Amino acid sequence: MKRREFITLLGGAAACPVVSHAQQLSLPVIGYLDSQSPGVFADILLRPFWQGLKDLGYAERENVAIEYRWADNQIDRLPELAAELVRRRVAVIIAGAPPAALAAKAATTTIPVVFSVGDDPVKIGLVASLARPGGNLTGINFFSSEVAAKRIELLREIVPTLARVAVLVDPAFTLTETLVRDAETAARAMGLQSQVVGASTSREINEAFANLGRERPDGLFVGTGPFFTSRRVQLALLAGRYGVPAIYGSRLFTEAGGLMNYGASLTDAYRQMGIYAGRILKGANPADLPVVQSTKFELVINAETARMLGLEVPPTLLARADEVIE
Repeated sequence: MKRREFITLLGGAAACPVVSHAQQLSLPVIGYLDSQSPGVFADILLRPFWQGLKDLGYAERENVAIEYRWADNQIDRLPELAAELVRRRVAVIIAGAPPAALAAKAATTTIPVVFSVGDDPVKIGLVASLARPGGNLTGINFFSSEVAAKRIELLREIVPTLARVAVLVDPAFTLTETLVRDAETAARAMGLQSQVVGASTSREINEAFANLGRERPDGLFVGTGPFFTSRRVQLALLAGRYGVPAIYGSRLFTEAGGLMNYGASLTDAYRQMGIYAGRILKGANPADLPVVQSTKFELVINAETARMLGLEVPPTLLARADEVIE
């Protein structure tokens, strides 16, 4: 399917009159709430979500309808978008990141919500416990903040002379404070100097890399968050332009030209969200569905980018990689 054709499908029922309005009214409706825009990475992550639904016997526009609400990276729009889905009386809300999950939680105490977050959902107030969430929310936890030390270790493997590491984060992202603490603690434990750099706009990313180009850190740890995911091509290009070896949390960055990534598989997390949505549509109570702990982690290395940076990837690292992009 061509990308333009695919994106056209993302507008939901109103934009895609494949079934009649009367048929739409008879179908259960899933509300999909996301802080990003459909053209950013929806073509990658919606596919596994749809597959998860299919695993439970559901297919969009056949026996389930999906109402999409995209905030286009404007986090302050999420509360109203969540309220729209509540007024629409959807059967379940899918919330693809902490800001969306928190907006959905604030909007309803009755409609089931399935989230996907990279930090402890108990700590950030989404559920009462992982085993028995208790309220109307459950979902997937993929540990993005708990693998900071592993990412820095991998960065040091590919850059043996690593002494100073820059930590690039989005100050507006919900989990940034935790991420910075974990990265700084890990760097200190390895005897490395760390420098935190913030960027919340495309222009600030450009300015951050211009500063990094002057200060010349040995490596770069790129934080997580919806905004950075939306700017992954820009981040990868700038890291290459300024010759900074960087590690990311998702394979989406490595596929865009980044050096390497280590983290939980987002495609697996989104498939699990589809499965949970299907189970809820079949009558399961989110209060009784334990938060799924992601167990599938990916190490992906872009060998072409490594050569461009003048790095020799150790054979031991290549052997452990889930994929090497040539």
